Amino acid sequence: MREQSLREQAATFGLSLEEFDSIVKILDREPNGLEAAMFGALWSEHCGYKNSRPLLKRLPTKGEQVLQGPGENAGVVDIGEGFAVAFKMESHNHPSAVEPVQGAATGVGGILRDIFAMGARPVAVLDSLRFGPLDNDRTRYLLGGVVHGISLYGNAIGVPTVGGEIVFHPCYQENPLVNVMALGYMKHEDLQSGTVGNVGNQLIYVGSKTGRDGLGGAVFASADLSESSSEDRPAVQVGDPFMEKLLLEACLEAIQEDLVIGVQDMGAAGITSSVGEMAYRAGKGVDLYVDRVPRREEGMTPLEVMLSESQERMVLTAKPGKEAELVALLEKWELDATIIGEVADHGMFRIIEKGSIVGDMPIAALNEAPSYTRQGIENAEIKDKRELPYTVNIPKDLAKTLLKLLANPTIASKRPIFEQYDYQVMTNTVIVPGQADAAVLRVKGTNKGVAATTDCNPRYCQLMPKRGAMIAVAEAARNLSCVGATPLAITDNLNFGNPTRADVYFELEQAIEGLSEACLALNTPVTGGNVSLYNQYTSGGKLVAIHPTPTVGMVGVLPDVSRHATQNLKRGGDIIILLGENSSELGASEYLYTEHGLELGYPPELNLNREKAVQQAAQRLIQQGLCDTAHDCSEGGLAVALAEMAISGQKGLKVKLKETIRPDALLFGEAQSRILLSIEKAKLELVKETLGDLPFQVLGEVSGERFELSYPSGALELSLSDLSHAFYSPLREALS
Repeated sequence: MREQSLREQAATFGLSLEEFDSIVKILDREPNGLEAAMFGALWSEHCGYKNSRPLLKRLPTKGEQVLQGPGENAGVVDIGEGFAVAFKMESHNHPSAVEPVQGAATGVGGILRDIFAMGARPVAVLDSLRFGPLDNDRTRYLLGGVVHGISLYGNAIGVPTVGGEIVFHPCYQENPLVNVMALGYMKHEDLQSGTVGNVGNQLIYVGSKTGRDGLGGAVFASADLSESSSEDRPAVQVGDPFMEKLLLEACLEAIQEDLVIGVQDMGAAGITSSVGEMAYRAGKGVDLYVDRVPRREEGMTPLEVMLSESQERMVLTAKPGKEAELVALLEKWELDATIIGEVADHGMFRIIEKGSIVGDMPIAALNEAPSYTRQGIENAEIKDKRELPYTVNIPKDLAKTLLKLLANPTIASKRPIFEQYDYQVMTNTVIVPGQADAAVLRVKGTNKGVAATTDCNPRYCQLMPKRGAMIAVAEAARNLSCVGATPLAITDNLNFGNPTRADVYFELEQAIEGLSEACLALNTPVTGGNVSLYNQYTSGGKLVAIHPTPTVGMVGVLPDVSRHATQNLKRGGDIIILLGENSSELGASEYLYTEHGLELGYPPELNLNREKAVQQAAQRLIQQGLCDTAHDCSEGGLAVALAEMAISGQKGLKVKLKETIRPDALLFGEAQSRILLSIEKAKLELVKETLGDLPFQVLGEVSGERFELSYPSGALELSLSDLSHAFYSPLREALS
């Protein structure tokens, strides 16, 4: 048989024929296999963002709090007193679908490297996870593996996993989402850049030896999953958290000793992307001596070395004249450290093996993937699901409905998950998982605190992607406000299906518009993030795409960490207040899905001015010491939020609702911009003065040992034990 030409093999490199032909024009010759593979990796969606880059330019990225925006390993925001927070979110979706333990573990390792590459010491991890129905065997396998992988890596390296979220839905059955966010503390003067600097600078490889694991990972992450995806297990890396701990300490010490001018994680596409991006930022070329790269396997080709995604590896640009000192420091930490390249003025990425050039490509062309602007068209079926009228009957027993919602795995307690994480290591954790709407960490040496959260409601985003994305930003900010933090900025992880489909491109474009509008209104610029496309699964010719899931990770600052709020009711006699207003909205609610099996209607409306006013009021009350209990109303609505407060504090309550709207909407509708507070009775008048003209109402008080909630046409009365059993049992039973 005739051997295929390299052009005919373009798809194996992740390139279209048109892209291959454009590379021929750039080089004025046909690329060899190494060059085609390097272009394919850096032009993949995972690295090159070729379908999303034009849309991402619409996001707001600047603000007085932003020290480093998109374009580096992580974003960095100022928190005052010379301190800053570096933070970033990334995905490891496809790897986790085929190898959940290592897929999730290496996701944690990779995001931590992004943080200390900026000069920050990682202090926390949060995860945002999506799985299929909990009663499915595969879901339980994936969930158990992913959670084990996260705990395996985080616990071993000594960075606490302090929060996150988990959603269960059939659309994620074969394509789970594993998004991981990390944050770290730093001083302003320690801020680093991933750059090669000037001509003559030496590039130092440090960390684990290079193997064949992870080969093709960037291309694998930029393709649909299918029944044959299990064959791509070699594209999943294997992590070593103990090696990463050495790497972390060595890199931070090198930064402190002023021995480096550039630090870069070797992530997707390995040496190709790390060195290529560093050179591109500096506008310089590089001579890379591939035979100097430390290897743990015999007979590796230059292509395998350049595209390997072996974990726990970094590239450092040594400060001129400090090369020997830097290598000595790295070796002190028992790390492989080797000079593998030198910065040149020719603007090329030259790969040299045993004195011969085996690859020679323009740095700019490698890092400037073609971009595609497509025509988005909304799926007519989704439009009908949102706009066509529907009717549901009000259940006769709304107390039973409340218990059913509390037992919904998306709402139910995630305690069996976070119990597997060491969330107190480093002794910065002020609010542990499950106690509040956001994690809170102290900043040692100051009175400050930092809050962090992740959020996204994929059902809202499926039915109306722009509004769904706006609500994701608003709810993340509301979560921070409920612990007393002022929101600062976001990192996003945009999880969507195949962007070449008009309906998926429509979802992506609309979601980015929503993120932009909400971030501008709430002054939370986007400092970076990740785009994960091709999240869909083909089985037997049938395509199953995930709901659009633009996950938002957000950080905020508390001026005085001792003044914070949690969600648990604390004292008998305290007054329960609702900030914001109830409505008759039921569309896209967890109630409609759980009770009636429907995903229909408009997501709840969002008034960003009202949202901002409600959040700022909650922040003021908490920061002034007038309130220490707050909880936002989200999935499941007002009744679920009140029940969660009662369960957390093991305190009863007596609440009376006065609105005459239909009771299921009043109890379980998900109207936005609502925050529940519980305050001491003696502070009520001061609280009212602080709230001013903002809509609020006194609902009742903390009282007794039962949950008593009345409304114009009825009442719910339940014991705390019944509420707690419904809330705590689902995940514990599933994981046992």
